[in-house]
Amino acid sequence: MLFRPEAVGAAFHQIERGGDITYHGPGQLVVYPVFDLDTLGMGPAAFVAALEDTITLLLADYGLTATRLEGAPGIWLDATTAPRKICAVGLKISRGCTMHGIALNINTDLKYFNYIVPCGLPDKAVTSMQQELGRPLDMSEVRDAFLRKLQQVLPLSLT
Repeated sequence: MLFRPEAVGAAFHQIERGGDITYHGPGQLVVYPVFDLDTLGMGPAAFVAALEDTITLLLADYGLTATRLEGAPGIWLDATTAPRKICAVGLKISRGCTMHGIALNINTDLKYFNYIVPCGLPDKAVTSMQQELGRPLDMSEVRDAFLRKLQQVLPLSLT
């Protein structure tokens, strides 16, 4: 039977970015930064690493130890024992400019991930900060913390 996104209150959009399929919805911090990598003085791999470092530092402030997982893009908890993806990373870079970005699961309703194979990884789980910490978080607080961490990692000042 063909999956119909509208049957579960979702929509499907085909776009060009890294990764396979992902979910964006309420309770996520979705950040699609648009930067000229030449101006930042960095290449694509360094930019992706900077976004991943930003999320890792942010999660550490909440007591969550996050890492990369070899061969699986994104940010993971318990990568060596029971990997759970907490942040999707998928970018497209055209003429040195970044498009698309990250989706950090904060207070995300994780049931929607049951309808897809997130990022094309069928044997990996997905989690959220709320699930890991056992409480909902203030979205504005997490957003502001993300911006502070981004300014620590990238050579820029946000206004």
